[in-house]
Amino acid sequence: MRFQIDPNSGIPIYVQLKEAIRRAIALGEYAPGDQLPTVRQLAVDLKINVNTVSKVYAELEREGLLATRQGRGTFVNNNPPPPADGGEQRLGELVNRLLVEAMQLGYTPEEVVNYLLRIVEKRD
Repeated sequence: MRFQIDPNSGIPIYVQLKEAIRRAIALGEYAPGDQLPTVRQLAVDLKINVNTVSKVYAELEREGLLATRQGRGTFVNNNPPPPADGGEQRLGELVNRLLVEAMQLGYTPEEVVNYLLRIVEKRD
């Protein structure tokens, strides 16, 4: 898995990396128990500061998505945390934003649902 970072995007690099890792886990590109690249290796690969990668890994570990095993590396947590309070509300906001933006692009709600179903079927 190769994470994509755009240093010219205006979004802080650590935010981009954090979201890229979250996305990779959510899409199943990294499954529970999978090892992530070492802090040093990921920093070299992305040509970013080691402290940036370390900060992202630490934040994702505090959130319960990652687990660091001393001397072994960083892994996707086998027991991801349950949605935080208001998780359903946040999901509703995300779905509404998705629908609004998709409809602005000319898609119908049914096309969006069908697209999402195809993505889910690919993951299974």
